[in-house]
Formats: sequence, structure tokens, C-alpha cells
Amino acid sequence: MSTCSVSKGCFVFKPSPKKRRVTRRTANDFGERKDDSEDTELRFVACQSLWNEIKSETEQIQEDLNKQLFDNLVSFLRRSHSEFQEKTTEWTCRMKSREIPTAALVLGVNVTDHDLTFRSLSEVLQNNITPYIALLEAKDCPGIKNLMQKLLGQLMNCYIDVDSLEDEDCVQGSQNRIRCSMTSLINWYESVTKKTDSETLRKKRTSSSRHWQSPPVVVIFKDMESFTTKVLQDFIVISSQHIHELPLVLIFGIATSPMIMHSLLPHSVSSLLCIELFQSLSSKEHLSTIIDKLLLTTRFPFKLGEKVLQVLINIFLYHDFSVQNFIKGFQLCIVEHFYSQPLSVLCCQLVDAKKRVNSLSHNQCENVRRLPSFRRYVERQVSEKQVALLTTDSYLKEIIQKLLEDLHVYHENYISVLRCLHVFTSSLPKYPLGKQIRELHCACLENQVWETEEYESSLQLARMLNKSDLVTMLQQCVEIFVSSPGKEFDKTVEKLKEFLTQFQKLEVAEAFQEQDVSVSPQKELQKKTDLYHLQKTLLELKESRRSKKLTKFEMLRFEVVDYIDSLVRNYLVPADHKTLHEIAYFNTASVLREHLNAAPRIALHTALNNPYWYLKNQALKSDGGSISNKAPDICIVYKLHLECGRLINLVDWLEAFSTVVMAVDGPNADAAPSDQVDDIIHARFIRAVSELELLGFIKPSKQKTDHVARLTWGGC
Repeated sequence: MSTCSVSKGCFVFKPSPKKRRVTRRTANDFGERKDDSEDTELRFVACQSLWNEIKSETEQIQEDLNKQLFDNLVSFLRRSHSEFQEKTTEWTCRMKSREIPTAALVLGVNVTDHDLTFRSLSEVLQNNITPYIALLEAKDCPGIKNLMQKLLGQLMNCYIDVDSLEDEDCVQGSQNRIRCSMTSLINWYESVTKKTDSETLRKKRTSSSRHWQSPPVVVIFKDMESFTTKVLQDFIVISSQHIHELPLVLIFGIATSPMIMHSLLPHSVSSLLCIELFQSLSSKEHLSTIIDKLLLTTRFPFKLGEKVLQVLINIFLYHDFSVQNFIKGFQLCIVEHFYSQPLSVLCCQLVDAKKRVNSLSHNQCENVRRLPSFRRYVERQVSEKQVALLTTDSYLKEIIQKLLEDLHVYHENYISVLRCLHVFTSSLPKYPLGKQIRELHCACLENQVWETEEYESSLQLARMLNKSDLVTMLQQCVEIFVSSPGKEFDKTVEKLKEFLTQFQKLEVAEAFQEQDVSVSPQKELQKKTDLYHLQKTLLELKESRRSKKLTKFEMLRFEVVDYIDSLVRNYLVPADHKTLHEIAYFNTASVLREHLNAAPRIALHTALNNPYWYLKNQALKSDGGSISNKAPDICIVYKLHLECGRLINLVDWLEAFSTVVMAVDGPNADAAPSDQVDDIIHARFIRAVSELELLGFIKPSKQKTDHVARLTWGGC
């Protein structure tokens, strides 16, 4: 860390604490807002319960998606281990060539998700293969000594003395000090496996051990690209010389491409590895599964509005491809919704929501009446009903229960029809409504999708589908509606099955028609040889094509597309058109952008230019362009530096700073000697300038020693 500064002084670097103290959030913290005084604890419990359900669901999704990958890795480790265990000819050949079994695990560029994947992999391997697993990161292994220290420390779970490499004997003291070398690792492994073998023999008759007699030692390099070439080369060369004594298996975590292994390692080193490639599921497919299981379901009552969902997807696609960050953003939406919306107490399962409606207070009923969607609903009612809704709480609660049930039914129908429409649009050329169902979902949430140009072009393309594709799509739609929880699709299923039956009849009719087909005009055209008859036939063909009637298949295809269009218009109404959608939907995208799309430069300028914004101290309030006398020193220095040009004279800057500060100390100026006051002000100025330099606003100038150069312009 650099200690260059305008001033010379003592710099203290405090180590980061290993364990941070985590404060438990309570319902009191959840209800700090002044406008929500009721049901705070109930909302807090509902928020926690909902998030716990979603968290367990995401963990299960992660486990299911990684199952195939982990099974393949376990199979690979079992093969390499069995060869060592049985001392087979293949292992002997490998031992002679000193090849190390290596798994190249390509995980993708979503580096922030890798940690969770490796933790899950470590648990799977510990439960099925071996207890001896070490996870290494490049930041902890700048040299081969540090790598061996980390490796032995994780495997032996004891203190390793790096500086005792030259010592022959292990030092026994208050802490175990072991010589950091491959020989020490081999000796430890032999001693541990002997103990394990003896214990296994005693328990062999009663139970079977989950680990093999000589389990392999698995070393996982979590971020292979970040390791230095020399460290990797040295470790691989040293390990290959002891592979006949230690069943070592390497797993390389790769974010970019498997070719990076050949870029980092020369052929003489890579030839010591027996590499097998493993590819994880792409983060885009993972995200699609998350959205499908969390949002496109009636299991969870909480929903995201179109703008909020688009913000989360854009951050995923254009920033980090991290599914875990998407889930954290989703968690933030849940917390913010339950924190800011008093009526989120009704954002729960339908049965519980109906019970909670009965216990709503008069103030909460007033909150319902103030909802924009409910006000639109009231305006559509007759005058007598309007008066009852606005004055009678008991009648209002009955209507709320009915509206909540309608909202639940809307979600059931919406999801089924959305999946059906996606079946048709996901295979169209150029994907007018998007290839992924999340794109179609956003389009339906944004506005009435049937009024968009993309939807019209999709219908035109759907009217040109061939018979086999159309039949396949109809069969998929039947399966969707049959498995749908909605009760309104019985007639829809019958209608779609009727279409399928008509297509089958068309195939039979076409088969008979081909047998009895007469001579076509084209064949007649071939028989005519004279110019007059040829011209006459061509004109007839042209006229027949102009007035061509639709075939039975084309008419049936139009019928199918029109029927799907009618389903879309009936069920894919945007959520913000439904009454009480504010209870279930979070639509405040600006809050989400403020938290997730950080703008540090603007925040820094605001803090230095207007400290009252963050400190909320009344003494720091100041008029537009004035500099507050009671502001922190760095704020005074920052405001003064905004008035300067490219080069700032330190002497003039100090005088201006002293003038501002002495305006505060003026009444007390006679209480202390002037030279002492000057020294204190000088010290405060130097500290403030050093802090400003640390933040990157200024730097020392080589042109003039008593000047500094300004680095930022435009205020923010």
C-alpha cells in the first residue's frame, strides 16, 4: 500500500477483523417509519417467512442444477481413486509417467457465484469421496511457500511454520509446527490412513464407511487464471514426483476458457496432468430457472413489477452475470416492499390473507381506499356501492377478500397463458417477442402486449407455421393447460384437442387425395407444345393464383392462431390494470437503482459539498454557495478547491482555509496565543489536504513544489 502524500507522517493500516459482529434485525428496526405504526411485527414476520421459503427454494434449485456436474466429478474422482487403490496397470503406467488426475471445471465469468459452487462441491466430496479437501485462492498463494502453508494448514488443521523449511525435525510446543513440504504431507497422510484403516476394520462387520480406505487428497484451485505461472508450475512439478506415494487430485476452477491452462502452463508441465474437462450450466440458463421457479408461479405471493424486474435483469446481463447478486437484489425488493408498503401484511397465501383482512383496522382500510387501483375500481361502480366502499369498513373487507381472490385467479391464468404464448413465439424467426420467457413476461407486464408491433409480426409469422410444428406446439399447450391450477381452462383444453383431431383428419384426407389426384395444370402445360395454347395456359395459371382460395389446412391454421390471440387478450392483461396489485407487486425501481447501481462520485461530491445531507446536523445547514463555518475541515478544503484552476497554490489555499476557520474561532481568538492557533490550523489543513489527495481529487505537481494539481472538474 502506497504512503506517498503531500504531507509526511505516520500511517496506520489496521487489519480487517476476521469475524464481524452481526447485529440481528428486529421488528422494531423494521418499523422505524413514522407513517406505519400498525402490524409492524406481523409484516416483519411475514417478510422473514417469505424470504426463508424463497431462500430454501433457491438452494434447492442450485442443488438440482449442479447435480449432474457434481455426479460427473464424483465419478471421475472414484475412477482415479480406484486405480490408485487397486494398483492397476493403468495406474502404474500413469505413475511412471507421473501424471496427476486433473479436472478442469469451466464455471463461466460469473465469478461471484463460484464461491457457492465450490462450497457445495466440497460438501458433496466430503460426504461421498474424501474428507481431505483444500480450497486455494490466488490472493492467499503469492508464492509456493504460501501455497504449501495453506494446503497443509487446511488438511492438517494446524499451524504451519513457513520459515522452518530448512529444519529437519518438527518442533513440538504449545502449537504444532510442521515443516512445510510435500514430505510432511505424505507422512501425515500415511499416518492418518493407517488410523482410518484400523478403525474401518473394526467397524467393517457392523457398518460400511462412506469413504474409501485410502481417500484421495483433493486440491481445488478456485481461480486458476489469477494464480501466477511460477506457483502453478512449481506445485505441479513437485506433486508429480510424489504421485506414487500420495493419491493427489487437482480441480482447476476456470472462468474463461480451458485454453488458459495451456497459456499458463508450458507443455513440459501440462504433460504431467491427466486433464478431463467439465462444463457447468450457463448462468443465463440458471437465471431462467430462477425466474421460472420464483416469479412465474403462484407458490409465492410476492411479484416484481416490469421496471424492477428489468433493472435486475439489466444488472445481470450488463454487469456480472451473477445469479447470487440477482437473488440478493430480489431479497432487497422483498424487504423494501414489506418495509415501505403498510398493506404488504396481506402479501401472503390467499387463505391467510383472507383471515388478515378481517382484522384490518380503520386506518388500514383508509390505506386501501387510497390505493390508485382501488380508486379506479370505485369510480367504475354505481353511486350506492361507491358510498358503501368509502364509508363502511365491513363491506369494504368483503370486497377486499373478493378482489384478492380475483388477483390470485389472475396469476394462475396469466402464468398458463404466458407459457402457452411462449411456446408459439420462442421458435419464430428473429424472435419478435424474445427467445426467453422472461422477455415475454416483461413485455406483458409493461403494456397490453397485443397492441405492440412485435406481437403483430409474431402473429403473421405464426400464420405461416408448417403442420408438424403447429401440431407439436398445440400438444405442448395442452400439457400446460392440463397441469395448470386454473379452473377456467377445461373448455380451452377441449378446443385445443379438437384442433388436433382436425389436423389428424386433414392428414387422412390428404392421403386419399394424393391417390385420386388428376392431371395437374403443370402436367398439361408440359403436353402443350404450340405457342398459343402455352400462352393461354400460363394466363389461366396466373388468374387462378390471384383468386386462390385458402386450403383447409390454412383455414385451420388461421383458426388456431386466432384462438391463441383471444386467450392472450383475455388473460395477459398487465398487472397494474388489476385492482389491489400494489399489495403483491413491488414497482419502485428508483429505490432499487439507488441501492444497486451505485454512483460513488456523485455520493462523494454530495457528502463533501453538503455534509448536512448525510450528517443531519442543523449547524451544517448553509445557503447555496456559502461555506459553512462549522463544516468538517475536508468539506471546507473541498469547497475552496472547487473555486481554483488546474494548479492550486498551497499558501493561498491555507490562507483561505484559515479565514474560514477563524470566522468560528474569532470570538475566542484572544484566549490562546496566535502562533499556537496557527499551528493547529496548519495541522488541520495538512490533514484535510492529505485526505483529499487520498480520495483522488488532487495530486502533487512536479512543475511547482508549492502547488498541487486538481484532478476533477465539473463538481461531480
